[in-house]
Amino acid sequence: MDTQALFKLSYGLFVLTAAADGRESGCIINTAGQVTDTPNRISITVNKANLTHDLTAQSGKFNLSILSEEATFDTFRHFGFQSGRDTDKFAGYPHCRRSANGLFVVTAGVNAYLSAKVEQTVDLGTHTLFIASLEDMEVLSQAPSATYAYYHSSIKPKPQAAPKPTGKTAWRCVICGYIYEGEELPADFICPLCKHPASDFEKITL
Repeated sequence: MDTQALFKLSYGLFVLTAAADGRESGCIINTAGQVTDTPNRISITVNKANLTHDLTAQSGKFNLSILSEEATFDTFRHFGFQSGRDTDKFAGYPHCRRSANGLFVVTAGVNAYLSAKVEQTVDLGTHTLFIASLEDMEVLSQAPSATYAYYHSSIKPKPQAAPKPTGKTAWRCVICGYIYEGEELPADFICPLCKHPASDFEKITL
């Protein structure tokens, strides 16, 4: 079975934002879509490891900022490569504002946002499927929506070119290709380019 076939499916990219008990957070998701138009409903699927998942489940409401082709890698790094459990992602973040429901929406590299109220949930093991009715929405720009394929071809940094063979031991980030030279990679090392942890590095010989 060729699992690469799944990458041929058309995915959008979104910043999901939610709040509960004085905590606010946002994360990148790629599973959202309209399911009915009378009334307007959408579905989203969120990994249970994300704080934004818990805030959505607890509060029963969320905003979905639709990322456009004008989005930069900084947006993905900010909302996708750090955990809201460790970082307040909106502290000092300038590219956002509050919508009518009181939640943040991202304004940079976004062509629209949707505000929704959760009606149903489905437990999918590692993820939860939320089905929600739309309470507000606004178009912010006419830029085309960013697809998952567009992100990989035009937004995500390209892997660095392989250096000339030296026989030295090094560690390569499997996400962006960054090379760390050294016999041992520190357990707490964070990739300076894509911010992924040491667990996403593979040992290589230069």
